[in-house]
Amino acid sequence: MIRTLIADDHGILRAGLKHILHETNDIVVEGEAGDGSETLAKIRSGHWDVLVLDLSMPGRSGIELIKQIKAEYPRLAILVLSMYKEDIYAVRALKSGASGYLCKDNAEGQLVDAIRQVAGGRLFISPSVAERFTRDTLSGGIADESPHTRLSDREYQIFLSLVKGNSVTAIAQQLNLSVKTVSTHKTNVLGKMGMTSTAELVSYAVRRGLSEG
Repeated sequence: MIRTLIADDHGILRAGLKHILHETNDIVVEGEAGDGSETLAKIRSGHWDVLVLDLSMPGRSGIELIKQIKAEYPRLAILVLSMYKEDIYAVRALKSGASGYLCKDNAEGQLVDAIRQVAGGRLFISPSVAERFTRDTLSGGIADESPHTRLSDREYQIFLSLVKGNSVTAIAQQLNLSVKTVSTHKTNVLGKMGMTSTAELVSYAVRRGLSEG
């Protein structure tokens, strides 16, 4: 059996995923978590084959959480289930140690196959993401010179939150950071992207299709 932990802060979504997986005879959901801290606690207290992980949970989450989990449990397969379309986060997630990336919109039709693939030691990604990941890896990560690719993982997370309309205070609360720290990250984001305002970031994100979800 493929022992699976589902980590997402929306109980209704977790219930829906469990319903999808209930129809299989080889996948069993043995645990659930609603935030980063609970996810780590559940991982440390049990034995899992696959972690189905939402990137946008309260507290420690996203790429940083993937890196921490893989540092402690390198053999645990992580399937990212995200509201963000693949070209926004997939390559960063894979480089951080994830084994697969699935958009929530496609979960109903692809979740079972995705879990089976990552549990078997294979990657689950679209052909376009596979091509981009290979290209970036072979070129040392400099294949795409777009301004947003200069951002660190934390800066990129804050960039996406800003373009979704979240304030610095709201982002600080969500990520369990100080307002000062988030403000510093925002300043760095603007500097690296050569922009002076959130409005410019939003305009950029819309043009690049980075504001969906």
